[in-house]
Amino acid sequence: MSAIDTLSDLADQAKRELDANAGEVDRILHICNACRYCESFCAVFPAMTRRLDFNVADAHYLANLCHNCSACLYACQYAPPHEFGVNVPKTLAQVRRHTYIEYAFPKAFGELYRRNGLTIAMAVSLGVAAFLIATIMIRGSLFVHGLEGEFYAIFPHNMLAGVFGAASLFSVVALAIGVTRFWRQVSEPGKPVPLANAVGEATRSALTLRYLDGGHGDGCNNEDDAFTLWRRRFHHLTFYGFMLCFASTSVATLYHYIFGLEAPYRISSLPVVLGTFGGIGLLIGPAGLFWLNMRRNPLQIDERQKTMDRGFIALLFSISLTGLILLAWRDSSAMPLLLAVHLGFVMGLFMTLPYGKFAHGIFRCAALLKYSIEKRRPNPVQAGAD
Repeated sequence: MSAIDTLSDLADQAKRELDANAGEVDRILHICNACRYCESFCAVFPAMTRRLDFNVADAHYLANLCHNCSACLYACQYAPPHEFGVNVPKTLAQVRRHTYIEYAFPKAFGELYRRNGLTIAMAVSLGVAAFLIATIMIRGSLFVHGLEGEFYAIFPHNMLAGVFGAASLFSVVALAIGVTRFWRQVSEPGKPVPLANAVGEATRSALTLRYLDGGHGDGCNNEDDAFTLWRRRFHHLTFYGFMLCFASTSVATLYHYIFGLEAPYRISSLPVVLGTFGGIGLLIGPAGLFWLNMRRNPLQIDERQKTMDRGFIALLFSISLTGLILLAWRDSSAMPLLLAVHLGFVMGLFMTLPYGKFAHGIFRCAALLKYSIEKRRPNPVQAGAD
C-alpha cells in the first residue's frame, strides 16, 4: 500500500470518527437543551441554547469553546453511569482532536501528528540537534574556549534568521489557513455588531482564561471531583512564559537591526531578563500541566490526545530547560553543544506548532470571538418561538 493510500485511509477513518462524534454531540446537547442546569457554567451552554440541532460545524465550534473544566460533568444528573451517558467534556474533546486534523495545512501533517505527537516532536527536535552538532564537528570542535557567548561565531546570524524565519513563517501561514477554514465553516451571516466590543471581550476571555474557573470561581475539577485553580495557574505560567520569551526575541531583533547591538547581551539587559523570566514560566507551567495531565480522570478527557498534549508540553519544557542551561553556561567551552541542542528543540516547536496544542489556542480564540459576536445578535431560537 502506498503512502498516499495510507493517508487516504486515515482521512476516511477520521471522517467516520468525526461524523460519529458530531452525532454524539447532537444527542447529548439535545438532552442538555432540555435540562439547562449548567447554563451559567461557561460559554458552551448559552451558545448551545441558540441552536435546536447541531451539525458538524456546530460541533467544531462548541468543542473549541469548551475549556474542559469538567464542572458540567460532575454537576450533571445524567452523567455516566446514568443510561443517558451525558459527558459533555469528553465528547467535545473528541471532536476537538478532529479539529486539528480537519483544518490542518497540509492535512497529512495533522494526521501524522495526531497519532504520534510526542514521538514526532522529540524525533524532529533531536534530529535537528544532531544535524547541527554534526555541522559544528565538521567545522571544528564541539568544545571551544574563549567564545564567551558568541553564538554567531558558531552559526552566523543571517543563517539563523533565514532558517528559523522560514520555519516560523511556515507555521504562521499554516495556522492562518487552518483558522480561516475553521472560521468560514462555523460562522454565519447575521446582524452587524460592534466588532471592537466583541474583539475586546474575546481577548479578555482568552488572556484571563475566564472559563477555567469552573463557572463559579473555584476552578476545574480534578480526578477526585475536588475543585482546583492549579490548571488555570499552570496555563497562565505557560502562556505568559511563552509571551515573555517571544518578547525577548523581538527586543533582541530590534537591538540587532535598529540599534546595531549584537548578541551576547548582558545578564541585566532587557532581552536576557525577559527570556529568563519567560523560561522560568515555561519550566513551571508545562511541568504542572504534565502533572495534571497524568492525574486527570479518564471520564474528563479524550485519551487519544495524550500523546499530542504531551508532545507540546515536552517541547516547551525542553526549550526552556536547554535555554536556561545555555544562558548559565554560555561562557563555557560547552556553549556550541548546548546551543545546537537548544536550537534543535526550538526548530521542533516551530515545525509542529500548527498540528497540536498551540493550534488549539488559535482555534479557541476564534471560537471565543464567534461567541462574543453571536451573543450580541438576537437569539434565533427565541425569535422563532415568538
